[in-house]
Amino acid sequence: MSGDPAGFGRIAVVVPAHDEERLLPSCLRSLRVAAAEVPPEVVVTVLVAADSCTDRTVAVARAAGADVLEIDARNVGVSRHAGIAAALGGARARGVWLASTDADSEVPRDWLTAHLGFATAGWDAVAGTVFVTDWGVRPAGVRTRFLREYHPADGHPHAHGANLGLSAEAYERAGGFAPLPTGEDVALLAAVAAGGGRVLRTTRAAVGTSARVRGRAPGGFAGHLSLLR
Repeated sequence: MSGDPAGFGRIAVVVPAHDEERLLPSCLRSLRVAAAEVPPEVVVTVLVAADSCTDRTVAVARAAGADVLEIDARNVGVSRHAGIAAALGGARARGVWLASTDADSEVPRDWLTAHLGFATAGWDAVAGTVFVTDWGVRPAGVRTRFLREYHPADGHPHAHGANLGLSAEAYERAGGFAPLPTGEDVALLAAVAAGGGRVLRTTRAAVGTSARVRGRAPGGFAGHLSLLR
């Protein structure tokens, strides 16, 4: 467990982004709404890890009030890890909860309050579920097959960088996000569990995400949907 469960005074949200000027504004708006629900004594910060962006992602993020880290890796594992390092800024890990989502996703109003509740309950990490918000960009059969195969129940086996959280202490013990082009979320949760951490797999506060055809990570969620055709 991550020490005093009542001692979480900060939530650091990290959003990796590669050329996300179109979808990032909705993501950041949803985070602002969620942050407004958190008790005032808890500080919420949002950092966009802008990876190899050639569009207006950086300007969009700054205009929305988010902190920005610019990197050139074209690797989501590197982006998430660098973003968390920048968000922590060398501060002690104790009392910090890390929350991860994606630039093409929108979190629900209770997302951060739910994560704070998980943290104060003593969970080391949380794996949440997702639902697709724009099936219209995919053939009808993709939606049918996805809903048949995806089982969003408590205790589920899924891992989504779009809906993941953990204490900064657990993150450091697990070695952080590995520099993987995809599957970095699966690897991190496995490392937390292997180190004796308590991982909650829940359907509470599911995150809406895009069904876009061109994904940002090879073999990521967009790639998975493409295999369902």
